[in-house]
Amino acid sequence: MTDVPIVRTSREEIEVYRFGPIASVLIPVLALLVQAFIPARFHAAAILDLPFLVTVFFAVTRRSQFAGMLTGAIIGLVQDALTHQAIGLYGIAKTVVGYGASSLGVKIDVENPGTRLLVTGGFYLVHQAVYFLVARNILGVAMEWLWARTLLAALLNGLAAIVLFAVLDRFKHST
Repeated sequence: MTDVPIVRTSREEIEVYRFGPIASVLIPVLALLVQAFIPARFHAAAILDLPFLVTVFFAVTRRSQFAGMLTGAIIGLVQDALTHQAIGLYGIAKTVVGYGASSLGVKIDVENPGTRLLVTGGFYLVHQAVYFLVARNILGVAMEWLWARTLLAALLNGLAAIVLFAVLDRFKHST
């Protein structure tokens, strides 16, 4: 039997990245604009949640719970303002996701495409659950949980994250 060394990464060894001010503003704004206008013409594109993907990317890359929550809250509230739904639904859901993704980003390597798929797919389910619970239980919106659609959307958003995160990796700088 061969001994396989156990490799551990301490919190100090995990790379934390930052973004320039232009990228920090332009990437979320572009995601919000695309999300607001493309699904109106191509209904199949509504299954992808680009503001959610950008929230997860910034959260796991910056690895700061405060920055993750703030990013999620701002992106979510702007997304709320662009929809016909109550202000705060996406804000709350994306704030929870931003905090969770940044917390997880500190613990695991999120540079691996498989990890990105699993993390994004899992947080998509969290996002949808928070959105559903707030909309249904607090606002009284008549909604039904659609398991098949939600799981398919989680998978597709996870796959989209692999591609999108590889593109967005070009904008990050080591601290």
